[in-house]
Amino acid sequence: MRTLYSAVIWAVATVMIILLVTLPINTRTQLIASILIVTVMAIIKLLDVGGKWRLVALAFGTGMVLRYVYWRTTSTLPPVNQLENFIPGMLVYLAEMYSVLMLSLSLFVVAMPLPPSRPGTRSSSDENLPTVDVFVPSYNEDEQLLANTLAAARNMDYPPEKLTVWLLDDGGTVQKRKASNVADARAAEARYEKLNQLCKEMGVRYLTRERNEHAKAGNLNNGLAHSTGDLIAVFDADHAPTRDFLLETVHYFEKDPMLFLVQTPHFFLNPDPVERNLQTFEKMPSENEMFYGIIQRGLDKWNASFFCGSAAVLNRKALQVSNGFSGVSITEDCETALDLHGLGWNSIYVDRPLIAGLQPATFASFIGQRSRWAQGMMQILRFRFPPLKRGLSMAQRLCYMSSTLFWLFPFPRTIFLFAPLFYIFFDLEIFTSSGGEFLVYSLTYMAVNMMMQNYLYGSFRWPWISELYEYVQTVHLLPAVISVMLNPRSPTFKVTAKDESVSVSRLSEVSRPFFVIFFILIVAFAMSVYKVYTEPYKADVTLVVGGWNLLNIIIAGCALGVVSERGERQASRRVKISRRCEFGIDGKWYTATINNVSVHGASLEVYTEGKTGIATDTVGHIRFQPFSDLPVSELPVDIRNFDRTGDVTSVGCRYVPQKALDHRLIADLMFANSAQWTQFQTARRTNPGLFRGTVWFLWLSVYQTSRGLGYLMRDLGKSRGTEKG
Repeated sequence: MRTLYSAVIWAVATVMIILLVTLPINTRTQLIASILIVTVMAIIKLLDVGGKWRLVALAFGTGMVLRYVYWRTTSTLPPVNQLENFIPGMLVYLAEMYSVLMLSLSLFVVAMPLPPSRPGTRSSSDENLPTVDVFVPSYNEDEQLLANTLAAARNMDYPPEKLTVWLLDDGGTVQKRKASNVADARAAEARYEKLNQLCKEMGVRYLTRERNEHAKAGNLNNGLAHSTGDLIAVFDADHAPTRDFLLETVHYFEKDPMLFLVQTPHFFLNPDPVERNLQTFEKMPSENEMFYGIIQRGLDKWNASFFCGSAAVLNRKALQVSNGFSGVSITEDCETALDLHGLGWNSIYVDRPLIAGLQPATFASFIGQRSRWAQGMMQILRFRFPPLKRGLSMAQRLCYMSSTLFWLFPFPRTIFLFAPLFYIFFDLEIFTSSGGEFLVYSLTYMAVNMMMQNYLYGSFRWPWISELYEYVQTVHLLPAVISVMLNPRSPTFKVTAKDESVSVSRLSEVSRPFFVIFFILIVAFAMSVYKVYTEPYKADVTLVVGGWNLLNIIIAGCALGVVSERGERQASRRVKISRRCEFGIDGKWYTATINNVSVHGASLEVYTEGKTGIATDTVGHIRFQPFSDLPVSELPVDIRNFDRTGDVTSVGCRYVPQKALDHRLIADLMFANSAQWTQFQTARRTNPGLFRGTVWFLWLSVYQTSRGLGYLMRDLGKSRGTEKG
């Protein structure tokens, strides 16, 4: 009876929504209804009541979106017999319907209250703990980067007899060491010997293979074949785990024998190129936080959170059932999760940063990484097609559709960018409506859409930032997505560059299309102003289209700042800490405090009490109590700079690791404490609201437009000077 009652309620609600959406009303009535609904949604948001009221606000918003869809479908499409208008008009319509579809899938995934963060609970006895193999797959990363990650993995709090750390090196394979190019072969041989020695010193197993086949998936499967642990923890070469990583993840496998995955978020020490060039890293949530802070939690609610390639623990039994990590696509992580979910296995997402990694520092590397993700998801859509994947629940099908279809965004984003130009330059009528109708329906739709996004992602994504990220990726992702659609097997796995830096301010090598597009939009804006004065009888439509184009200019102008790479003085990001230590030089020891650390060095306040002896380019030592069970040892450092103020001397130093223990001490300083990553994330998760967020974005766009044009003029000036010389 209860099921029947619920079905009747849903049926009645559906009929009422359809009647309201299709109700024939005039433009004035639509305007009044729109103002009322937007006001109600705003009041609910301002009161911050949450819970069921949040669902009420989203329901109002959904009704307005459906009303807009009905109006667009029945009243605005150009006649079919006018192909010059109908084709571009249909493209814009399809782009909008894609946006509505993605909004619907997002609502399904995250509209309901998300489950709380899962607490970590250690097993009652070390004897009950499963054995764990830690895989660190590598291809071309340098020794220092790998040493930090391997040291952090060795420092994890877990019974040593049940923990084995493996370096899976695809840069020293037999194939590479016997390459026909002598220089390449020697480099691979030198890498093989160097990393082999590093692993022996650090108590890590080194493993390579005969040939580089099936990229990262093949490398991981080779590790599976040579290891025996009950669980597999995977960390990218630049993802160093905190001390409590295994304590926060392993115990879930005791409770659910069908659990194949515990995934944790990817936290990054450095800003991505957008954050670095816009200088927003420390005050605005990172782009990836919306995925890891909201979307993955929503997927977890439906047992659809998936493997993200690193910062995860997997069940060996499950991987044996699926014949290892899947390698049909170049995104082996999501594909593996899709296969195992289809076989009835479960996943869990733990929303706590337990690793610290590195993001691409240059815009070109950022685009290369996103191109791989987009192409891999298109391959999954093509070869696995989640809607028809056997074994998935309906909720899981919708979740995987949301994750894969998202990467089609370059198509609608391109259409929205150039749609106004159809009218401005060619007088094509892609909308058959008056300017008043367009404003009433379209502006309401845009406002409601933004408000719904604010409800869903508020403190994790500021207004207009998603549009900016999509635009800066679209320019180069569009051809990448088209290529994989035409030839699904063409993409190959390319390793994202690690630990890069930009030493000199410059324009990105892939920046040219952004300036070309910006100037085209500026010309279109001038043309729309001209048309308002020369064709006053069409001024309402021209103003609406011109406003649309102006919005594109604001986003495109901000993108000029994104591709204007800022130079960095520091090679690596520093993390603020406060840790007591002793600083020794020339046999004398002083009380000191470590203020901040990086993977390369540290800054200290040394209480010298008027004594001298500190000088640059001399070797000192730091002695501190590790978080792990390591003994108190001396970490050698090279003094790079110092400044005396009374009894305190501020010292900047660079690590000079000489043995494996030194690397483990560095990892303990930098990565052991997971609480510092949580505190940093929480500090920047604020919600400026739609109004203040929009004003802030407008200011940001004006500033970044001028900065980008300044970089362009400087480069043009240098080019002319070179030509004259």
